[in-house]
Amino acid sequence: MHLSNSIGTADFQNIINRVPDENGLIVTTAIPLSGLVLYPDLLFPVTLADKQSRNTVHNALKEQKTIVGITLRHPFNDLSEISADSLHAFGTEFAFGNPIHTSGDNETVLTQGRRRVEIIEVIEINPEIRVRARIIEETQSNPDDIKDLIRSITSQFQQIADITDVISEDIVKYLLSLDEPVLFGDFVTTVLSIKVEERLRVLEISDLNERFQFINALLSRELDTLELREEISGQIHSEINRNQREHYLREQLRAIQIELGEEDIFQEEVSDLSSQIDNAKLPKEAHSKALKELSRLNMMPPMAPEVGIIRTYLDWMVTLPWAVESEDNLDLQSAQSILDQEHYGLAKIKDRILEHIAVRKLAAGKMKSPILCFLGPPGVGKTSLGKSIASALGREFVRVSLGGVRDEAEIRGHRRTYIGAMPGRIIQTMRRAGTVNPVFMLDEIDKLGADFRGDPASALLEVLDPEQNRAFSDHYLDTDYDLSKVLFIATANDLYNMPPALLDRLEIIEFPGYTEEEKLDIARRFLIPKQLEANGLSGSRVKFEHDALTTIIRDYTYEAGVRNLDREIANVCRKTTRLLAENKRFPKNIRAEHITRYLGPPQFIASRVNREDSVGIVTGLAWTSGGGDVLTIEVSLLPGKGNVTLTGQLGDVMQESAQTALSYMRSRAREMDVPADDFENYDLHVHLPEGAVPKDGPSAGITLATAIISTFTERKIRSDYAMTGEITLRGRVLPVGGIKEKLLASRRAQLTNVIIPRDNEKDLADVPAKLLKHMNITFVEDMQEVINLVLLSAPVDGRERDQYNDSDEDSDS
Repeated sequence: MHLSNSIGTADFQNIINRVPDENGLIVTTAIPLSGLVLYPDLLFPVTLADKQSRNTVHNALKEQKTIVGITLRHPFNDLSEISADSLHAFGTEFAFGNPIHTSGDNETVLTQGRRRVEIIEVIEINPEIRVRARIIEETQSNPDDIKDLIRSITSQFQQIADITDVISEDIVKYLLSLDEPVLFGDFVTTVLSIKVEERLRVLEISDLNERFQFINALLSRELDTLELREEISGQIHSEINRNQREHYLREQLRAIQIELGEEDIFQEEVSDLSSQIDNAKLPKEAHSKALKELSRLNMMPPMAPEVGIIRTYLDWMVTLPWAVESEDNLDLQSAQSILDQEHYGLAKIKDRILEHIAVRKLAAGKMKSPILCFLGPPGVGKTSLGKSIASALGREFVRVSLGGVRDEAEIRGHRRTYIGAMPGRIIQTMRRAGTVNPVFMLDEIDKLGADFRGDPASALLEVLDPEQNRAFSDHYLDTDYDLSKVLFIATANDLYNMPPALLDRLEIIEFPGYTEEEKLDIARRFLIPKQLEANGLSGSRVKFEHDALTTIIRDYTYEAGVRNLDREIANVCRKTTRLLAENKRFPKNIRAEHITRYLGPPQFIASRVNREDSVGIVTGLAWTSGGGDVLTIEVSLLPGKGNVTLTGQLGDVMQESAQTALSYMRSRAREMDVPADDFENYDLHVHLPEGAVPKDGPSAGITLATAIISTFTERKIRSDYAMTGEITLRGRVLPVGGIKEKLLASRRAQLTNVIIPRDNEKDLADVPAKLLKHMNITFVEDMQEVINLVLLSAPVDGRERDQYNDSDEDSDS
């Protein structure tokens, strides 16, 4: 673009404008312009790239008349393909000088804009473009606003010129010297870097006010864009300068370290991490992720905040066992020997472990590691057996206690976006194990909780599912970790509160409580040798007599396991050690009288069980998370209005059992010779002693029914019987759980006569033969069988309640 008064216009003076007819229309030839818009009074060089345009210009040059330049709506590779619809509706009439040959067949001609025109009709396209056009007259709707707009445009144009180097100072001076508003607006438009559509819009607006408002808006947008670009450029320049400065300082520091004979510690650590990644045998995905983080670390300055986060992450990645695997001990006899040496009994559990070893030996590539769950009361050896299993298999043993865990992130880890993020307990323990196939014990899995931080039990589903744990996802690692080779062993005291989905993934193996004979054997073979050595008595020939151990078991412990037994033996050993250390006489054969002297009065008294045949007092058997227990039930009748009172912290199920037992009693009142009005004239009070201990479950159904029937019929109950079983309204006795534990509790209470449901006969297969040898077990199917067995005959001299009522009537008379 050139200015009309900066180049001589003598070459264009001979070119005359087209003369409009009476309607203000001119008929003239035209050339298409691709991406170019001409304006009046401004000079533009135009390249004539097609033959048609060159012919049009040559013909017009012979006639010495102007032609029209029309901008194409879309660019064309071949201008011979254009049509009338391809031309814009507005154009510029212009004069021109002699064409100048450039490269190839192209010619360039310098043009001078004359007038704005509106294309009314395209008369023809070939061989030349001929159009009928109307001359556009300039208008001013508000001359006063023009001055304000010109000032605004000038101010913004100067700001743009100050920011960018494209607009020279001469152009600014020339703009300031222009007095003609039309030329002023067109000149500003040609200098701006705007779209062709916006240039055409300036060309077609005839009203100067509207045209200048549009140009002012274009300048505002251009100024905002340039200021933002300048701000971004400044920030980038500042960042580059800072990085260059840091790079320069690091290079100086490196040169100083080399001069002092020291190495760059940071680069040394990066190199060390790189070699560790190569040696860690990471899976493909994990290896790619580690290299990506290492690349980020290498590009950071040593003091950047993220350096510590990335280094910690890479430390976890390279120290985790991805491919380190311990070799299994597949010698079944050796494994059997190790298990027997360290644990007494537990035949079913030991058989399951030996089966696992056998399958590993014959079909290692096809088997999936089982997910075992040891279920039993405290102190029976669940956790210690896990260590023995690891020893028998030749694997590492690791343990995680899940008691009280309530945060899901404890299992899955925290995402690295959190401050102080760490992997979950599973990944942490796997790093501690150092192998991909340890024996992994999840202790107290039934003690997991849930709150607003998530449900850890649900997070364990992926860990304990053989179909999913091949690709366990820890939030911190953010990559899959293979847990399929781990032998998971969970321990639990009670499965009541465990989610069904988690329970479904576990292979439950029950740990029953120990009999008295088993406790004696465990004490002799394991506990006493361990405590003698721990308390410095291993060479003193101290022995525990049979009656001493029996006294400890019966009078000082009341448990299914042997943990308290171990404590009491340790207590006796410590007191003996003190006598030995003080050079005093000490018993080498510890007998029952020594136990009372060392441990004090007995803590558990056998008389807690009713030993006298009584009305309304019966002994039941219960199962708890601590093993089996005996349960005394008391029932009394009081003058009243037929109300039923239940005390002793009874749960909903046990309360329903009491209601069922009472309904059974009332349905058979006539057969039992119980007057119907007794149920209306007397209140029934059912109480279970030890009221501070919650009690629930259906197992006391026949026990409650026996006590209630005894109370209404005033028939005494045999005190040498204990019983358990659920009752229906028709008197059927249904099976219950925990038979072995209940029999053990009965044996501890020295009750050898036990009544259990007929359907529980199959459960005796798990009961030790030594225990059954000393027990008299009666199987029942109906409540009448229980009544016949334990209720004694009714009193001969009539019912006490009748006598009580008769005396009341005599006194009233």
